[in-house]
Amino acid sequence: MVAITSIMRAQQILLAGADAVLKPYGLTFARYEALVLLTFSRNGALPLSKIGERLMVHPTSVTNTIDRLEQAELVTRRPNPRDGRGVLAVITDTGRDVTERATRDLTARDFGLGAYTPEQCAQIFDLLRVLRVDAGDFRPAEEPGGQAGTAPVESGVESVGIGGEGADSGTPVPAT
Repeated sequence: MVAITSIMRAQQILLAGADAVLKPYGLTFARYEALVLLTFSRNGALPLSKIGERLMVHPTSVTNTIDRLEQAELVTRRPNPRDGRGVLAVITDTGRDVTERATRDLTARDFGLGAYTPEQCAQIFDLLRVLRVDAGDFRPAEEPGGQAGTAPVESGVESVGIGGEGADSGTPVPAT
C-alpha cells in the first residue's frame, strides 16, 4: 500500500507541476504530449488512431485533445490520403512554436524531477520498467552487450523522450 500511495502521489505532484508550467500556453500535459508526438512524426501529421495508440489513451480522449488543440490553432485536421475514412492531426507552425517554448520551460525545471540526480532518475525508470513490461508498455529485448533490456511496444516510433533524451531507452519493436 505504501508503494502505490507514493507512486500515485508522485504522479499528482509531477502532473500538477507540469500543468502549471503549461497553463500559460493554454495546454494541459495531455495536450502537450500530443503536440510533442506530432513534432516527432516525420511530417508533423499522424492519424488520430495512431496518436491514441502511441499515447495509450482512449479514442474519445484523443478526439477531445485534438478538438482543443484545433480550437487553439495549434493543430489542424485533414483527411488521411491513405485511409478514406481516417483523419490526420497536423501540427501548425504556431503549434511547433508553442511546443518548443513549452518544452524549454519544462526542461528548465527538469520536468519536475530536479530533486533527483541523473542516476536516481535512471533507478526510478528501471524500477518502474518492470511494471510497464508487465502491463505491455514494453516487451523484453536484447540490449547491446547481450543484456536483457526493454523496447517500447510501438511501430514506427523513434524512442526519443521529451527534451531529446531517450525516454524509453530502447529501440522500437513493431507490435505484433
